[in-house]
Amino acid sequence: QRGANATNENAASVHGADSNAKPAPNSAASHGLQTYQNSAVVASAPGPASASTSVSASVSTSNMNANQMNQGIHTPTQNHVHATNGKSGTAVSVSQSQQQQRVLQQQVQVQAQGVMNANSTSAQTSSQPQQQQQISKETVEEESSEISASDDGSWISWFCSLRGNEFFCEVDEDYIQDDFNLTGLHLLVPYYDYALDMVLDVEMPMEEKLTEAQQEIVESAAEMLYGLIHARYILTNRGMHAMYEKYRSASFGRCPHVFCQGQPVLPVGLSDLPRNYTVNVFCPRCHGLFFPKSTRQANIDGAYFGTTFPHLYLMTHPDMIPVKPQQEYIPRVYGFKINSSSLYYRNNEDASMQRRVEKRERSTTSSRRKNRGVR
Repeated sequence: QRGANATNENAASVHGADSNAKPAPNSAASHGLQTYQNSAVVASAPGPASASTSVSASVSTSNMNANQMNQGIHTPTQNHVHATNGKSGTAVSVSQSQQQQRVLQQQVQVQAQGVMNANSTSAQTSSQPQQQQQISKETVEEESSEISASDDGSWISWFCSLRGNEFFCEVDEDYIQDDFNLTGLHLLVPYYDYALDMVLDVEMPMEEKLTEAQQEIVESAAEMLYGLIHARYILTNRGMHAMYEKYRSASFGRCPHVFCQGQPVLPVGLSDLPRNYTVNVFCPRCHGLFFPKSTRQANIDGAYFGTTFPHLYLMTHPDMIPVKPQQEYIPRVYGFKINSSSLYYRNNEDASMQRRVEKRERSTTSSRRKNRGVR
């Protein structure tokens, strides 16, 4: 009986041990699931996902085998299940990482396109201000030319610095203050006294303030007065010296005649009275008369330079008289000269013949008058 009881107690203890040992596979399985979850978390991170998943799977299986060997329990079916789950997990993690890499590449491409678009828009916006600056330069020059005389100095310097007034030189105030030099100008200029005060920067008293319409008339009268004074001033030595500097720098322009080879020109008027003709330019080489290139300069009154200046200037400076061009242009048709008796020259010859006849008639009439006076 005692031996039977001992055997029964040993069997019960072994049965209890088996019952206590049964939960071990569950703990190992739970440990394997935790390691698998950790491996899945590691695989979800960007980078070399396949290597991290394989390492984590191998570590999890090794831990499971070690626990089972220590406990003396073999679960081949569970190990097989864990192995298959580990392979599928690595495949899923690899596919997820590839998708994430594709998403990242798409984001990078979108960002690059955004940068390119931003650069293109910035280039366009940078080119627009340059065009606006070029347009604004002209407006700034025009506005700066209209600044009052008090900001730039005297009225004379302001007037000569205006666009289109490059032909004018600055007249000395001493010359303007001499009444002898202004003889007869009060008959041609309206509001003469007010215009003279404006040219000389004389402040107007408060009691004699003018209206806006009168102020505009005075300003135009001041320009006319200065132009007529300028026509007299450039005939003096100081005026010729001032015009010489402009002539040397070709401020008046150059002759458009081909054989003159860019000869500088001088301004001249066709009348000494204002409001009759605009200014022209005279070529000392070919003695031709031309219009100025600038439209602003072409609108200047020719009386502001007079009919005498270029010829008197060359007579006082004979060393500056250029040699006439020796070449002459000969019209040709297919390489042959045109006959002088053709219609091409007849109109010119008729005009020249009429001029010669008129000169002869004038000379004969003058000689007859002289003969009558002698008798």
